Amino acid sequence: MEAGKLRHRVTIQQPTLTQDTTTGAVTNTWADLHANVPASVEPLSVKEYLQSRTEQSETSVRVVIRHRDGLTPDMRILHRGKIYNPQGFLADKDSGLEYLTIPCSEGVNEG
Repeated sequence: MEAGKLRHRVTIQQPTLTQDTTTGAVTNTWADLHANVPASVEPLSVKEYLQSRTEQSETSVRVVIRHRDGLTPDMRILHRGKIYNPQGFLADKDSGLEYLTIPCSEGVNEG
């Protein structure tokens, strides 16, 4: 993966449970797992969008990052004020350790 292709910066967040000290209520919040991650964020073409729609609903962008362990679909990706929900994590076809392709749907993910 050439570094020049990773021209965007994204933040990967994970859901965390926090407890209110006064009421004791437990709420779901988001914490940065990886901030300022070099990435390629590209909208899918109309053809790709139509094909993916039959398999996965609302897939709107493809995010490519260098390989990282521990990523799960319950996380979210922030880019330029938008929230993207990962639909899965696809390892590269050669070694499986160089980069990840992440098809994402756009939308509010409040946890």
